Amino acid sequence: MIVFYFIFGIYLLLLFAFLLGFRKDKKSDFHVNSERITFSIVVPFRNEATNLNALLSSFQRLNYKQDDFEIILVNDCSEDDFQISGFDLPIVLLNVNEKSLSPKKAAIELAIHHSKMNWIVTTDADCLVPSEWLLKLSDYIHHTAAEMIAGPVFFQKENNFLADFQQIEMASLQAVTIGSFGLKIPFMCNGANLAYSKKFFKVLNGFKGNEQLASGDDVFLLQKAVKTFPEKVQFLKDANFYVSTKSAPSWKSLFYQRVRWAGKSTAYSSFIGKMTAIVVFSANSAFIVALILLFFGKLEVVPLLILKGLIDVFLAFQVANFYQIRLKHLFATYLLYPFFSTAVAIWSLFGSFEWKGRRY
Repeated sequence: MIVFYFIFGIYLLLLFAFLLGFRKDKKSDFHVNSERITFSIVVPFRNEATNLNALLSSFQRLNYKQDDFEIILVNDCSEDDFQISGFDLPIVLLNVNEKSLSPKKAAIELAIHHSKMNWIVTTDADCLVPSEWLLKLSDYIHHTAAEMIAGPVFFQKENNFLADFQQIEMASLQAVTIGSFGLKIPFMCNGANLAYSKKFFKVLNGFKGNEQLASGDDVFLLQKAVKTFPEKVQFLKDANFYVSTKSAPSWKSLFYQRVRWAGKSTAYSSFIGKMTAIVVFSANSAFIVALILLFFGKLEVVPLLILKGLIDVFLAFQVANFYQIRLKHLFATYLLYPFFSTAVAIWSLFGSFEWKGRRY
């Protein structure tokens, strides 16, 4: 039992620290500045014909002068029949022609090469952005020394357990993300809502050093920036500043997506990032063993299981309440998630995964 107390003790301390960091990270509340920052919105896509129109429609509703932004869509060898027409938007369409170990990074680099604006904002083709998205970014840039700004991502509302499971997980991930920023040790962000100045990207030498990894256009760039210019990296915490995305449509696609995410953790340059991954994996594995022991009558594990559940739920609800996100099926997710997370972690070390019709 000493091992269980040690693992769960470290886990509880870590999550409590992120909870304090979340509360410490100040809410962004700036007055509108008349001078506007210019943005290039970069959207790499592959086989997104069913999603592009919805994304472009959300761009159409942006409360921002069209002279001050452009939309760069980068087609990564799509095999579907996508159409981009009927939109009164400054759209530039590029095509990735060369094969790459990391197609998304290659697409972003191509877009930056063609960019005419001072700041880059990245998002995904299956997302929707709020109307004040660029306006809030512009005001934040004017009032801070930030050269890289992260923002949250949540899932669009769907009425099924799979979507609810992902929303709870995402709320927890955002809590850790915002908490790490509040503690001044950020190591994680989401490329579906990430902005940085073009000048800063070039100072960091872009994605150089992790081109061999399929994904990581967000976290590796963030960790490189934090290592060199920590004061330039910030999180825009505003209840109305978040991007919504579609949840994975099946357990298989969700599993592969999470394997892709987890596979990046072994290449983290951030000690805190690696430590967090190890502690979470250990706690989830210990949870499974504790459930087995409970089945055989070892009641002394009950307090540990309850404590883990309470801190997990409390952390997720802090984020859900701030961003007005509804969380459902908490108990079922609480029981299932450790099994799912442990399987993802193990598979990410030894297995392969599919992404956009390609195997890695």
